[in-house]
Amino acid sequence: MAPEHDLPPQQPLLHMDGITKSFPGVRALDGVALEVLPGEVHCLLGQNGAGKSTLIKVLAGVHQPDDGAITWQGEQVTLRSPIAAMRLGIATIYQELDLVTHLSVAENVFLGHEPTSAGFVVRGREAKERAAQLLKRLGHPEIDPGTLVGRLSAAHQQIVSMARALSHEVRLIVMDEPSAALDPDEVENLFRIVGDLTADGVAVVYISHRLEEIRRIGDRVTVLKDGRAVAVGLPAKTTPTSEVVSLMTGRNVEYVFPERPAEAAAGKALLKTEGLSREGEFEPLDLEVRPGEIVGLAGLVGSGRSEILETIFGARKASSGRVLVDGEELKPGSVRAAVRAGLGLAPEERKHQALLMLESVTRNVSVSSMSRFSRSGWLDRRAEFTAAQKAVRELSLRPDNPAVPVRTLSGGNQQKAVLARWLLRGCKVLLLDEPTRGVDVGARAELYAVIRRLADEGLGVLLVSSEVPEVLGLADRVLVLREGRVVHTSPAQELDEHRVLDLVMEGSPAT
Repeated sequence: MAPEHDLPPQQPLLHMDGITKSFPGVRALDGVALEVLPGEVHCLLGQNGAGKSTLIKVLAGVHQPDDGAITWQGEQVTLRSPIAAMRLGIATIYQELDLVTHLSVAENVFLGHEPTSAGFVVRGREAKERAAQLLKRLGHPEIDPGTLVGRLSAAHQQIVSMARALSHEVRLIVMDEPSAALDPDEVENLFRIVGDLTADGVAVVYISHRLEEIRRIGDRVTVLKDGRAVAVGLPAKTTPTSEVVSLMTGRNVEYVFPERPAEAAAGKALLKTEGLSREGEFEPLDLEVRPGEIVGLAGLVGSGRSEILETIFGARKASSGRVLVDGEELKPGSVRAAVRAGLGLAPEERKHQALLMLESVTRNVSVSSMSRFSRSGWLDRRAEFTAAQKAVRELSLRPDNPAVPVRTLSGGNQQKAVLARWLLRGCKVLLLDEPTRGVDVGARAELYAVIRRLADEGLGVLLVSSEVPEVLGLADRVLVLREGRVVHTSPAQELDEHRVLDLVMEGSPAT
C-alpha cells in the first residue's frame, strides 16, 4: 500500500484508481493510483520500466486499462482514444514529439481540429493569426506560424507542441521529459510557461529524472516502481533525495547475470576515444575498451549515452576528438569506415534502425557481409544461408530456421539476429544500445549469457542501458554520465544502484 499524505482541500481534477494494464509476458501497471489537483504540478517519478509511459498512455487514451477507474472533474469517464481525452481537456506532450515536419507551424497547431468560421474551415492568414496568439502566450512571438516545423529547433518544436495542446480547451497537460533536449535558457523558459499555465488553473503532470527540476516547479510527487505506485502525494520540495532514490530502486524483477572473469581485461585497447565530443550532446570523452571487456555507460534520458555510441560508429559526426580501433584512427562520420575497422552497432530501435522486417533472418544476418557471397556479380544464396545458419546457431536463435521472416521472431531472437550479423562480419567491438529493450525476463538471461560469452572470446563491448542493474550486472567497468559529461568512473563492483542514481540525479563531481 502506497503511503498517503495530506491533500489540500480541493476537489481533484483527475483521479485514477486501481489502474491495471498487462501486455504479453509483462504486467506493466498493477493497481496504480494517481490524483491531480487543479493548477498543480504533479511529478511522476520512476526508473525506466516502472510504468510511467504506460500510465500516461492510459490517461491519453492510447491504451485501455484492463481494470480500474478514471474520474475526471468528479465524473467517471472512459478514454477510448486520444481524441476522446483531448475533448475532455487532457493533452499529452511526448518526449518524441508527434509533429508533422513537412507541415507549417499553424497547420500542426490545428491539425485534426482546424478552426472554422460560419461552418467553413479557416485557412491561410486567419489560422496563422490564431497560431501566433498561442505562440505569444507561450512567450515565443518570434516563431513564424508559416514556417515548416522541420526547420525549427528542438526547443521551438516543443513550443509548437504546447501551442497545439493550448489550441484545445485544455485543463491538464502531461509533459514527458520536456527538458531533455533543452539548454539551460530554454529550461528556464519552460519553467516560466509551466508557472503561467498553473496560474491559469491548468494542471501539469511532469515526468523527469532531474530532481532539482522537480524541487523547483513541483508540488507533489508520485513514485512508480515495477508497475506499482510506491508513494503518493510526496511533497516535491522537501522530500529528501535519499528517500526518493530508495523508493525508486527496490525491484521485483530478477536479473540473472553470468559470472565476470576473475581478472580484469588486459592488453592493448581495441576501441579508444580521445577528446571525442558533439556540441550540445556530450562533452569531450576519453574511454578505452580492451579485448574481453564490457564497459557500461550509465545515465538517464538526455545524458548523451546513445549519441556517444552513434558518434563512435560514424552515424553522427564528432565536433572534436577521434576514434581509434586497434590503434588506427577512423574517418569521422563514416559508418562504412567503422564497419570495415571492426565495429558493430546494435541500436536502441532495432526494428526501425537495424532490421529489415520483411526479409528473412538469413538476409538480416548477411546484409553487412554480402561481398563474401558474391560470385562474378551473382549472389551465392546457398553459401549465404549456410553462413547465416552457423551464426544464428552459435547464438541459439529460435526457431532454428534462418529462412523465416525476422518479423515473426520474438524480441529476444530479433536482437540475437542483430548480434549474429556482427558475429558473421567478424567484428572486434560491439556497441550495444539498450540490448534487452522489449525482451521478456527469460530471454534477457539468454542475451546476458551471449554478450558475456562474446566478450570472453575476445570481443570488446560498449554497453548502454537505462536499467542500472543491467549495467552493473553485465559491465566490468562503468562510466556514469550526466547531461553529456562523465561524473564517475569505476569498476562495476564498486557501485550499487543507489549510488548510480545519486550520481545521475545530483551530478556529483567526477571521481
